[in-house]
Amino acid sequence: MPYVEGESLRDRLDRGQQLPVEEAIHYACSIASALDYAHRQGIIHRDIKPENVMLYENEAMVMDFGIAKAVSAASGETLTQTGVMIGTPAYVSPEQASGDELDHRTDQYSLACVLYEMLSGERPFRGATTQAVLAKRFTDSAKPLRSLRSAVPEAVENVVKKAMSIDREERFSTSGKFGRALASGNLVTPADTQTLPQAVSAAKSVAVLPFANMSADAENEYFADGMAEEIINALTKIQALRVASRTSSFVFKGKNEDIGEIGQKLKVSTVLEGSVRKMGNRLRITAQLVNVADGYHLWSERYDREMQDVFAIQDEIAQAIVEALRVILSEGEKKAIEMPRTVDVQAYDYYLRGRQYFHQMRRKSLEYARQMFNRAVEIDPGYALAYTGVADSSSFLFTYHDAREFNKNQADIASKKALELAPDLAEAHVSRGISSTINRKFDEAEREFESAMRLDPKLYEAAYFYARARRTQGRMPDAAKLFERAAALRPEDYQPQVFLADVYASMGMPAETMEVRRRAAKVVANWLELNPDDARACVLGAANLAGLGDQEGAQALATRATAIDPEDPMLLYNLACMYARLGNNEEALKHLESAIDKGYGHKDWIEHDSDLDPIRESPRFKALLEAM
Repeated sequence: MPYVEGESLRDRLDRGQQLPVEEAIHYACSIASALDYAHRQGIIHRDIKPENVMLYENEAMVMDFGIAKAVSAASGETLTQTGVMIGTPAYVSPEQASGDELDHRTDQYSLACVLYEMLSGERPFRGATTQAVLAKRFTDSAKPLRSLRSAVPEAVENVVKKAMSIDREERFSTSGKFGRALASGNLVTPADTQTLPQAVSAAKSVAVLPFANMSADAENEYFADGMAEEIINALTKIQALRVASRTSSFVFKGKNEDIGEIGQKLKVSTVLEGSVRKMGNRLRITAQLVNVADGYHLWSERYDREMQDVFAIQDEIAQAIVEALRVILSEGEKKAIEMPRTVDVQAYDYYLRGRQYFHQMRRKSLEYARQMFNRAVEIDPGYALAYTGVADSSSFLFTYHDAREFNKNQADIASKKALELAPDLAEAHVSRGISSTINRKFDEAEREFESAMRLDPKLYEAAYFYARARRTQGRMPDAAKLFERAAALRPEDYQPQVFLADVYASMGMPAETMEVRRRAAKVVANWLELNPDDARACVLGAANLAGLGDQEGAQALATRATAIDPEDPMLLYNLACMYARLGNNEEALKHLESAIDKGYGHKDWIEHDSDLDPIRESPRFKALLEAM
């Protein structure tokens, strides 16, 4: 184990028998997140207790996996021998107490006992002997928390009670869901279908702003942007660190806003800013990590290096941020950050140019992006990430703009090559999953997306595009879980929220649909405040408002979207959905015809999109589908 400074939770409890409610819930959420991560790796701790939790700088860390054991689903191996109890009597679950076979929910029960003690100052079950303590799990109920401490919110009491159910089937299905329920104060919400919690403290959060281009050549802006994006990608792989997405951070490009205001808007505690000066083969890169609360620098550095050192500079900056925020890395995370890269620097330069075009997501920009990525692989045929760029550009061109077989085939060829070169690269599996989806190879897509999420659990694109694949298939319950996962990974992104509401609507869940629509409306509004020219956000937001019955608001956003980009086939398709939802079938059909005419080719979405139900029986609609 790494050395961890601080004190144990037992020491903290001994100093003051009850913890402040917010502090106790914060620690419990952190422990739940850590346990959920362990459980997703197939590891059950089996001895959660205050002595095995360390507290340092307002963070809780789970220690001592000495009696933990891996679950072997393939062999059916059990975690205990019949009749043998392993664990600490005051905190073991009923199934531990009886020596039964265990699963990950045993840790959840133990954590609930620990939280009970943090909040009440006493253990839930006490007795004169070990046997008496164990027996009370089956014969008695723990005293209601609020009878011991009235300041405990009723919702928290209910969440703890659920997690301490004798029947494990009545507990939360994952420790992550337990943590989210604590954080939100809700026992059961649509968010309970999420499969990836990350209850990461705000103290361990960072936004990487676009680096300023200080080069004499203004065209080198792509390189400055690429530096920031690469650092974001490296930091995002760290489980204990919350990183603002590129889309959110790059909103502040070219804006002279106060760091404190940026931090508040992005809900992060630190901001990394920097600059790049590129002179031929020479680089001068500066970077500084700023504490949002007081504006002081936590770390700063200047690098004067050759172009071939660019990867080392990125790694050093990521490491410096980790050290400044006192984040402890797993061995896998260390390897991910320190991974040696042998890419030709000229190929890398073309790759960064491609990324700049790719993020614009328009037809011409995607075509230019593909050209840049292809140039990169011509220079360096072993460059797997560049092949993923070719694949994704081709997939998105096919899906949103140009449904020719050429684009679909390009995505297929390039994604296969990326996987061949880098079978452990999560992004390559996502690219292959997207390509398999548009080729209707859904079993293959499932394997690829599952592999991507296993390799990088925090990769938003894996969950989001997997959700869209499931929706394309009409597998709505699976799509709902995955959209929730994507929303948890990137809560500021409106897309998974809007699509989740649509999925709930198609599943005949009106209460959940309206709750998520209201949530999505707020996310869209916040997004458009930062990104006022995002036509896609306007049109999806319009469709969402239409679902809420706000016709005036929906029409206003639709008009705004059309003014921004009247030729985008995906935009036209979503406008068709909105008009169908509003009951204006003529406008819906007109916009759908226009979308298909301009290249929209996602027939599966049209077939399964519940928004289009009002026009589904129209002869014009049937003729459109037949012609696709």
